[in-house]
Amino acid sequence: MSSKFLKGAFILTLGAIISKVLGLFYVIPFEHMVGNKGATLYQYGYVPYTIFISFATAGMPLAVSKFISKYNALEEYAVGEKLFKSSLKLMMITGFLAFVVLFTMAPVFTTMLGVNKNSVSDITSVIRAISFALILVPFMSIIRGYFQGHEAMEPTAISQVVEQIVRIVFLLAGVYIVLHVLDGELVRAIQIATFAATVGALGGLVVLFWYWKKQKPYLDSLKERDRGTMSISLIQIYKEIFLSSIPFIFVGIAMPLFQFADLMTFNRAMSSIGLLHVAEEALGVLNVYAQKLVVIPMTLATGFSMALLPTVTKAFVSEDQTEFTRQLDQAFQILLFITIPAVVGMSVLADPIYSAFYSHDLLGISVLKAYAPVSVLFALFSISAAVLQGINQQKYTVLSLLVGFLVKLSLNIPMIKLFETEGSVYATALGYLAAVLLNLYVIYYFTGYRYSLTIRRTVLMATFSAIMGLAVWGLHSLLSLWLTSEGRFQAILISAVCAIFGALIYAALSLKSKLAHRLFGTRIDRLKKKLGL
Repeated sequence: MSSKFLKGAFILTLGAIISKVLGLFYVIPFEHMVGNKGATLYQYGYVPYTIFISFATAGMPLAVSKFISKYNALEEYAVGEKLFKSSLKLMMITGFLAFVVLFTMAPVFTTMLGVNKNSVSDITSVIRAISFALILVPFMSIIRGYFQGHEAMEPTAISQVVEQIVRIVFLLAGVYIVLHVLDGELVRAIQIATFAATVGALGGLVVLFWYWKKQKPYLDSLKERDRGTMSISLIQIYKEIFLSSIPFIFVGIAMPLFQFADLMTFNRAMSSIGLLHVAEEALGVLNVYAQKLVVIPMTLATGFSMALLPTVTKAFVSEDQTEFTRQLDQAFQILLFITIPAVVGMSVLADPIYSAFYSHDLLGISVLKAYAPVSVLFALFSISAAVLQGINQQKYTVLSLLVGFLVKLSLNIPMIKLFETEGSVYATALGYLAAVLLNLYVIYYFTGYRYSLTIRRTVLMATFSAIMGLAVWGLHSLLSLWLTSEGRFQAILISAVCAIFGALIYAALSLKSKLAHRLFGTRIDRLKKKLGL
């Protein structure tokens, strides 16, 4: 790999991580201002928007990046320019159509949620406020794909961070002004919060246009070097794009799709057991506040594991079964090595962790305790879907996700009736479990990969995590004699002390058993040497 490629990949990854971190931490002041009810209103708009944006872009940005890179390598720069200009027009059309459909159908969608009549107009206005972002985001995504195709990752990374910063500043400032300066209604504040997606997109576009102006001389010089020996049909390219992008669309909307199932069934299920009066607040805790924390272990673990996937794909293509098995073993085991102790720790420390990020809320704590282990399934779905892409069987990802979604949809109401808010978590877990098992079976069927080593080591990881969890629980109980998680500072202190203590125990067990050496090889020896161990 070239140093330019590695530098570009690093910049892109760093930009994505910064955006995700910002997306996590803005929720802390947001929760303080709008509470659980405000979070529910917010996600009523954001979940359908996320689904619509996935279908509006239809995998085009990634495809444009891929095709431009391909034809640039052949010095057929005019082909890439032709595709880019055509896709810009296409995204303007699909984005505007998506906006019109979501804006127009908002009242119809709202009536399907099972909310009380007084909430229908409020939710409709929130959905309509966020729908405007659909006009800009697909257009912006194509420009990012264009720059990436030219191996310029900086515009995408910087524009993502600026988009997120502008969105968050506008969101928090707008909500604060509406609620605390103008003494306005909560629904008006949430309208501002969702419209912030449009303002953020404008910020991202400004950055991209600045880079465009800066790099225009270089881009113009490429046209002069065009060989001009190819004439490619755009219809043929678009056909290839749409056929290959369908699985990626479904992987991208996996989590919003499961949240959409909650939107459609949660209020009705809670109403049937006499809990409609707390349903909207509970839904905000479930799908906004707790969910933001649960995806942290998944994000960290998949980042490590995804780095191994190019070598997995290479080994499969070259039909090197031994290397393929070794690399896939490592990818799965690193994923589980990180996520299992993280989710055990999050479940044990659900009280201080939830209180540290938001406020001391018994419902939020119980939901986080139940929800944290599901992060393992989120991570396994992501990496197994990526492996299916690597072995060119990505179409089965669509099947597995649909099966998982149907399991979630069919079990959601019965589970909520039995376990209240936590019932939705259990339905999500069973849905993702079905999807993951199907993905893993497809990998086995097409590659012959056996999971025996991964299963044995997973049992070992689970054992170490259980020992760590018991030790952390004991320390937490001890600290609770002097500290309380009801105060944010004390909750942060308890979380930090217990997390460090737990990490040290897990690391000691992993090093003593040589598990860490088997997964990370010589990297562990180098790390021990640097630390003087």
